[in-house]
Amino acid sequence: MKNRAIKLMCSATLLLCGHYQAHGADTPGFRDLFNGKDLSGWANVNTDEDTWTVQDGLLVCSGHPIGVMRTEEQFENFILHIEWRHMEAGGNSGVFAWSAGTVPEGRRLPMGLEVQMLELDWVNLHKRNDGTLPPIAYVHGELFGAGGLKATPDNPRGSRSQSIENRCKGKGEWNVYDVVFVDGVVKLSVNGKFVNGLSHSSVKKGYLCLESEGAEIHFRNIRIMELPPGITSDEQIAPVVED
Repeated sequence: MKNRAIKLMCSATLLLCGHYQAHGADTPGFRDLFNGKDLSGWANVNTDEDTWTVQDGLLVCSGHPIGVMRTEEQFENFILHIEWRHMEAGGNSGVFAWSAGTVPEGRRLPMGLEVQMLELDWVNLHKRNDGTLPPIAYVHGELFGAGGLKATPDNPRGSRSQSIENRCKGKGEWNVYDVVFVDGVVKLSVNGKFVNGLSHSSVKKGYLCLESEGAEIHFRNIRIMELPPGITSDEQIAPVVED
């Protein structure tokens, strides 16, 4: 069923491109969200001035303090390409989609649909008191609603959706996420293979946020392909932040 849904989504994208070509319009393409030079297009939400820096063409996050920065734009239907690598064993981070552009008082992270980015040793560093491992051997690539966003997991681990195959690489190695966000449905590809998804997101338009959560992480090649909008009610759109 999941493979069929992915094939249908890909077919719909091809038909959409054919429609644009038939009508002489520009076919949707990817554009950069990070230019490799500075933080143009991004706004700090609740981290320090030096949490996010650009070094040798990479977006470097120190991991401190816990918080996020966000895009200046909101997005509804789109495909996100993002490459990342953790620099510390057990590092934790992620990207929030359809997210609020602010963080409520008393919290450190916003409402949004989180795409988890965990270094592989995280599970070994969070053993139970008796020394045994948690019931799942890896938790990278999990998808879940945070801060009040609701969604239906494809591969339930409680309210979260877990990847059905471990495809992430460890500390210091680059990982590639390609994520489709369309009409409240999310499909995640990790290093070239679709392994997770969810549907019925309660919010379907908002900001993209990158997460700082205690460990250094690097990002590169952050690109987005915007797709046509759908039928989205006011309740399904994150509040606009006036910069």
